[in-house]
Amino acid sequence: MKIDAIHLREINMPLAYPFETSFGLTTGRRILLVELESEGLTAWGECVAGEHPYFSDEMIDTAWIITETELAPRLLDAEIEGGGSCPRIFKQVRGHRMAKAALENAVWDLEAQREAVPLAQLLGGTREKIACGVSIGIQPSLEQLLDTIAAELAAGYQRIKLKCKPGWDTTIFEAVRKRWPEILLSCDANSAYRMRDFDAIASWDQFKLLMIEQPLWYDDFYFHSMLQKRLDTAICLDESIRNRRDALAAIEMESCRIINIKNGRVGGFSEAIAVHNAAAERGIPVWCGGMLETGIGRAHNVALSSLPNFTLPGDVSASSRYWAEDIIEPAVIVSTKGEIVVPTTPGSGYPVQRDRIEALTVRRQTLRPKALVTA
Repeated sequence: MKIDAIHLREINMPLAYPFETSFGLTTGRRILLVELESEGLTAWGECVAGEHPYFSDEMIDTAWIITETELAPRLLDAEIEGGGSCPRIFKQVRGHRMAKAALENAVWDLEAQREAVPLAQLLGGTREKIACGVSIGIQPSLEQLLDTIAAELAAGYQRIKLKCKPGWDTTIFEAVRKRWPEILLSCDANSAYRMRDFDAIASWDQFKLLMIEQPLWYDDFYFHSMLQKRLDTAICLDESIRNRRDALAAIEMESCRIINIKNGRVGGFSEAIAVHNAAAERGIPVWCGGMLETGIGRAHNVALSSLPNFTLPGDVSASSRYWAEDIIEPAVIVSTKGEIVVPTTPGSGYPVQRDRIEALTVRRQTLRPKALVTA
């Protein structure tokens, strides 16, 4: 496989609805897309790095620089057997996993097109449908939160995840459980709590949560292990798990009982599969988290979620929850049973709307083997 050109684009997209976490409020996204050209085929990848280095140390501007100056030139000059070649090609560059994932996932998509197989099948997926949960941001009021949950349950979502932070937690969980005693409910703190909060977090066992996601430091295993020993509720690690080695360490230390696999956070499909396999071998269930992706990244999450150990509903929800108009056609749709059908056509199964992408593009760059061309 030889890459003839790599096109970098920044698009700006307003969210259909504001989304608030413990990091702050997001109303729109600056998004880095990569497009690969290879022997008449094209494939797309999405970098999920945010506008600021809050979720991780990456952001769109650092990802653009690293992709343009380091990763894309290596990919253009490399001998590529398929998507699994990318970790070797990018090995010299430390970190920058979200930038790496955008290119690697596009290569996997390209390989699936060349082999005329669905991307999910190429990755080792076995599911025809995936179960979907929904992540609900911090709301302006409890009443608005309850209305939002009611709407998402009516839409069929199988699991409700509530973003939380100190001051928006215990009282909220109590109100939700009082109204819906039996729903599958979890929470996500995005590292908002500290050791002083252990007693408060331990009290959440009463709410019968599926999991408490990343309550403590983003780079921690040890204190999560201490907290897990005090809980009946499972801790799920997100930000702390950067690769297979982290997953093995967290499992060995009993820091968590569930792992959230985010494609961009671990550096692409190759490492995501490795984390999935390591967890499966040790009886730890996994699920696929979301990063406010466009349909390009969302399509890749659908394919990843088809692997057998993704046994819990993920955050791969419908395009319409985030975008008034997505950049793929058809958009990702969730059934009334809270499921997404895994595409069976070659590649990701979700063709891009090129005209829509062009209209949203605010910056672009084209790279070719041994040469840089400004488009």
